[in-house]
Amino acid sequence: MKICYDREVDTLSIIFRDTTVTTRRLAEGISADYDGDGNLASIEILDAIKKFGNSETLRQIVIEGVWLTH
Repeated sequence: MKICYDREVDTLSIIFRDTTVTTRRLAEGISADYDGDGNLASIEILDAIKKFGNSETLRQIVIEGVWLTH
């Protein structure tokens, strides 16, 4: 699993596996990518700071996510 935050466009990506995907919109600014078998491959959240409330919450998600992958 890889968690990435792109500050330039305020997008949080949680990538479970790198593969060819089909994207489905889940809600305004939130999409999920599925592999050919219908398994969740990644999630993308636009306007992440706005959705999570502040940059500290977002920083915690990214840092804890990276920590969990080791």
